[in-house]
Amino acid sequence: MSANLEAKKLVVEEIKEKLSKAKSVTFVDYTGLTVEEDTAMRREFKKNGAEYKVYKNKLMLLALNELGIKGAEEFLHGTSAVAFSYDDEVSGAKVVCETATKTKKLSVKFGLLNGSFVEGKEIEALAKLPSKEVLLAKLLGTLNAPASALCRVLNAPIQGLAIALNAIATK
Repeated sequence: MSANLEAKKLVVEEIKEKLSKAKSVTFVDYTGLTVEEDTAMRREFKKNGAEYKVYKNKLMLLALNELGIKGAEEFLHGTSAVAFSYDDEVSGAKVVCETATKTKKLSVKFGLLNGSFVEGKEIEALAKLPSKEVLLAKLLGTLNAPASALCRVLNAPIQGLAIALNAIATK
């Protein structure tokens, strides 16, 4: 076998490993993106526990087919890059969509969410979700609200008595 073929096999294995490890994957068309915009976007990916790479379409297609993921054939043409989100499902998609909004040069082709094929519209909807920390804070606030209300209700008679005694003492 030629050295070139071996190198391509290694790249396909690398892609498969990253696809398997990632919670979500976003495939994008990066036509027209400048080096400065690309560098700034890569920094954002790194901050958010995600990775952005450019691979050849044929190698990405081979890796997807070997993992049994179908439906990417019609989207993998032209300039394609891939964003792997390792920490959570939202971070990579959020960075891609924010960059697309800022630059007007990036577009979402499709994505993978927990190993399943999803269309670009679904990835964009995913990017609009709040972060995991915000969602957890909202949940905790919702769960804490009844207990807080109960404490206020139970505290009201004592507070009223204290106010009345204070009013009598100041006369």
